[in-house]
Amino acid sequence: MFYKNLLTFAQSPERFSVAQGLNASWDGVRNVTELPVHCYGYGSDQDGYNQSEDCLYLNVIRPANLKTTANIPVAVWIHGGGLFQGGASDLRYNLSFIVEQSVALGTPIIGVSFNYRLSAFGFIVGKEALKEGATNIGFRDQRLALHWVQENIKAFGGDPDKVTIFAESSGAESVAAQVLAYNGRDDGLFRGAIGQSGFGAPLPRYRGGYNATEAMQATYDRFVGKVPSCADLKGSDKSLPCLRKAPLDEINSAIWAINTGLDWGPVLDGDFIADYNTNQFENGKFVKVPLLIGANTDEGTAFGRNRTPDGGNVNTDEDMRDAIGAGIPPHAEDTAGQTAEELTDELMELYPNDQRVGIPSLESWPHIIKPNDSYAEVHGAQYRRSCALFGDFIIHYQRRRANKFWAKHGIPNYAYRFNIKPNGQPEYAGVTHFQEVAFVLYNILGDGYDRKPFGGEGSYPENAKAMSKTISTAWINFFNTLDPNGKTGEEIFSSKEWPAYDLSDGPDGEGIVFNINGSDIEVDDWRSGGMEWMAEHALDVFGN
Repeated sequence: MFYKNLLTFAQSPERFSVAQGLNASWDGVRNVTELPVHCYGYGSDQDGYNQSEDCLYLNVIRPANLKTTANIPVAVWIHGGGLFQGGASDLRYNLSFIVEQSVALGTPIIGVSFNYRLSAFGFIVGKEALKEGATNIGFRDQRLALHWVQENIKAFGGDPDKVTIFAESSGAESVAAQVLAYNGRDDGLFRGAIGQSGFGAPLPRYRGGYNATEAMQATYDRFVGKVPSCADLKGSDKSLPCLRKAPLDEINSAIWAINTGLDWGPVLDGDFIADYNTNQFENGKFVKVPLLIGANTDEGTAFGRNRTPDGGNVNTDEDMRDAIGAGIPPHAEDTAGQTAEELTDELMELYPNDQRVGIPSLESWPHIIKPNDSYAEVHGAQYRRSCALFGDFIIHYQRRRANKFWAKHGIPNYAYRFNIKPNGQPEYAGVTHFQEVAFVLYNILGDGYDRKPFGGEGSYPENAKAMSKTISTAWINFFNTLDPNGKTGEEIFSSKEWPAYDLSDGPDGEGIVFNINGSDIEVDDWRSGGMEWMAEHALDVFGN
């Protein structure tokens, strides 16, 4: 149905409840002329956007004058933001540019983006939610939107049999969630998947991962205790019904008071998330569609600061040990057969305090951090070391692990590394998280950005725009053919062809590297020791 000139895929949702499909109809034609409000979130991505609990709306971007019989491929974008912020109306996610580019290439697509509930509204935890089946609500919202696409996109000229889901960061995490949902049940919702800087598995938000049920319950109880209308019901089955009726300002205040983001997240509920991600990947319990995934060279500069238990930077070996230990649960010796100290020792050796092997590289940022210099004061004397480890743990190892599982199961898949620093990005940040989004979506105008990614001096703007054309073309090719190379004999990469990720000739596949002046092919074996350790311990230490 349409509401206030918006396109919705669900009934107005009840708070902390699974959304229901539409049950209304109308006569005549209604215009959809506005971008939807954001769902309630808690971060800078919400700035400047209206928010509402009535937020389950979507956008459909299609070529002009497209006939409803066109049957063209559909690219469905799932926004990122840590599962606690963001929305489909964010101008940085404007799909008009990549749709326009697809038309220019003669391989048109339709773009779809949608909202889903965030933070506690979308990912409430605790036994009360488990008992009522009110877990992973945000992922279930996404699933409902994908069903809407199957049922309705044909009326817009799209082919429901040619849907690809694609996303960045926690959006890519969401793509993984949909691939793994219901123990890998294939509901025919998509035929391809793309994950940018985040695909691999839904990340547990707690030390100990999906096993951290006591910590999750403590979060829920603390939340209830900070909602005045419901505080007396903490520990009672009546607490969740009370939260549904409580004034919105009390809910918002309570969320802000305890933790706006990482205390709310995916839950192993035996339903939407049926098993540990590692088990599902090992056993082939996922939707076996072609996959294109990658990450940015210096992802870790977004995650390497403020890592010690007290929120400080990593300056010494002891700081590094504390930062690592904060992520290793107390039960590790029972599940992994090693103490937390032994596990920490192994990671300390795999990620040494050597600025030549940390990130950003000395080639991209020549400054060598010395104790007490300005960079050490702001970022930590062992900044490069911390960034390498935590970037691999949060992003890179999950990406590599997924490529290897897809190859193991004989499913076509492709890997990339984005290595272009956008205009205005500080050298110490390198090619960090999120920087590829404008290039993928062909947003060369920098719509929605404070600092225009394609600005700058000299040859950079034109080279960057050329690479955006190359990268967006590869994505459009994948939407159309499930192969980023496009038509046989067509060369869009300076490296000639993007190879499929294959393990038949050795333990490591190959991927493409996008540089400012073109593309190269690399063996996917960098920092292999650390990432192999993470993959080996994903389940027994980290509950994933």
